[in-house]
Amino acid sequence: MTLTTGTVPLLVLLTFAAPAIGPKLIIEAQPGLEAAAARVRAFGTSTLANLVETLGLTEPGPPIRVVLADERSFVAQSTPPWIAGFASSAQGIVVLFPARTPSYPDDSLESVLDHEVAHVLIARAADGRPLPRWFNEGLAMAVEHTWGLEDTTRFAIETLWAEPESFDHLDELFEEGESASRRAYALSGAFVRDLLQQQPGAGARILSLVARGQPFGEAFRLAAGLPLPQAEEAFLSRQSSWKRWVLFLSSSLSLWMIVTLLALYAIRKRRQKSAALRRRWEKEDGPGSE
Repeated sequence: MTLTTGTVPLLVLLTFAAPAIGPKLIIEAQPGLEAAAARVRAFGTSTLANLVETLGLTEPGPPIRVVLADERSFVAQSTPPWIAGFASSAQGIVVLFPARTPSYPDDSLESVLDHEVAHVLIARAADGRPLPRWFNEGLAMAVEHTWGLEDTTRFAIETLWAEPESFDHLDELFEEGESASRRAYALSGAFVRDLLQQQPGAGARILSLVARGQPFGEAFRLAAGLPLPQAEEAFLSRQSSWKRWVLFLSSSLSLWMIVTLLALYAIRKRRQKSAALRRRWEKEDGPGSE
């Protein structure tokens, strides 16, 4: 395009950034779940497109199969009931259980889908090479949704009375039941989010280095600028006990606890006042009273 200002030609070059392209999803539903499949197909794709770019992928790769499983199916009965979905990254398959209520770190069927698709894309960005589960889960949380009030509350509760476990043992928590799994999610998500705040783009750099053959520990050191044990120590120092108390006291849970305690206190005072009033009436209505 050529524009003219007076007699001087002005060449204006317009460049447009190509929008990120999300992965293609092939939705499959077992009999009876057609309505759920239609709902999944109607989900927005902007988050999935952003995942591709955030994880450093130049393209999303082959289509991802999303299978909606009935609770009577073998796969559902073989999966703990608090798990609303999982991914088989090597096969590019995501399995969702629409009948289950999503639990932390997800709050809806759509967020479960985004989280599990993130796992498939993380594996592709790492070229299928092994990653610690805490990093895989924490990164999926960090790129799939913004840190919210529930994340803050969970982390505050999980670290209020005890220091977080070493990340050498954090992976084990994911296999120790629902409560331990939620603790592992909260700690993993908080650490990876803190890493990305301190070193923007570190997640994608780690995946790229792992894809090129670097062991995870070395890839972490190169991308984050310090070894994992030092990063863990720095993270814990930033999450000192007083700060966790502040997080806890500012959380929705503590707010409801304070409201409940105030209500109980008001009820107790009211009952004490009523009891004192009854005793006074009893004295006034005693023998000899008119």
